[in-house]
Parts: sequence; C-alpha cells; structure tokens
Amino acid sequence: MFIRRESFSEYLRFYPVVSTLIAINVLIHILSWIPLLGAYIFNYGVGANFLIAEGEWWRFITPMFLHGGLMHLLFNMFSLFLFGPELEKLTGKVRFITIYALAGIFANIATYFLQPPSYLHLGASGAIFGVFGAYGALLYYGGRALPQLRQILLPILVISVIMTFLTPNVNVTAHIAGLITGFIIGLGFFHPKRIVSWRK
Repeated sequence: MFIRRESFSEYLRFYPVVSTLIAINVLIHILSWIPLLGAYIFNYGVGANFLIAEGEWWRFITPMFLHGGLMHLLFNMFSLFLFGPELEKLTGKVRFITIYALAGIFANIATYFLQPPSYLHLGASGAIFGVFGAYGALLYYGGRALPQLRQILLPILVISVIMTFLTPNVNVTAHIAGLITGFIIGLGFFHPKRIVSWRK
C-alpha cells in the first residue's frame, strides 16, 4: 500500500497534488539558502505567536512550507512521498488538499493558542499528521472489514504518535491537532454513505 513502484514521470502524473506540495517545499527550502532572501523568507514566514497576535495572520499558513534544516525537510517530504499518494488516489485532488491544508492550518492555530507568545514553529508536520488522521478515519470505518488495512495502518499511526512525544524539538501541539483535524475531516469524507456518492 505504501511501497512506491512508480517511475518518476508516473508519480508526477498519478499524484499531482502530492508532487506539487513536495516541489513547493523543496523550492522554498532551496531559496532559503540564498543569504538575504533566506532571512526574508524565514522572518516573514515562520510561525511566531507574538507576531500572529499583532495581526500577521498569514503565519497560520506559511510555516507549513518552511523547515528548520535539510533533515527536517527530508523527513517530512519522505513521509508525504510515502503516505500522501494513496490518500490522494482514494479521495481525489480537492479532498486531499482540503485535508492537508486544514490540518496544517488548525495545527498552527492550536499552537498559537496553546503555546506561549515567544514560541516559534515551522514545518509541514501538522499537515502530514492530518494525512495520518484521515487514514485513521478510514480505519475507523473499514478496519474490521479490511483486516489487512488495519495491520498496515494501525502500527504506523501508533508509532507516529509515540515518536511525537519521544523526539526532541517537536511541536507536539501541531502534530496532535493536525492528527485530530485530519481524523474529523476523514470521518466526513469516508462515511460509508457519503463515499458511495462521491466515488461515483
């Protein structure tokens, strides 16, 4: 289910939303290496709670496309590369964008309200955990009927949550908020009655 066997061109063609998101994140990170431009991107894009309080509301969105270093970027984009395609294929482009974007935004909103004003945050993890949350909703509805799906997804979800609390310098608030948001949206998208209608 999460083993990618497509060629590069097939991956781009089959999963355009995931491919575009990865490309945007990588491009912004490369631009952040340029001395003056990089400082500008960081200063005006990082999730700074005290600046959000002053009215810079775009910071609920921009942190989703910034990363603190190359390893941070690679880990998040590898997760999106592995787990994003199947959800995009299941839900379609618009629904996938909805899950990803709303999970990321609500992760940043939760960080604003639950973390101190001095708190700085960045990364796509909240949005990616929204993808995990949507899979959790799929598991909620189809876990008993599809035991193989449960065997694959449940360990991934459990390990992801555990690693959130064990890994240093992780925005736990964003991870959990993104996970919950993705799960709630997924409950709507994957409801058996609704899924029949939109799959047609």
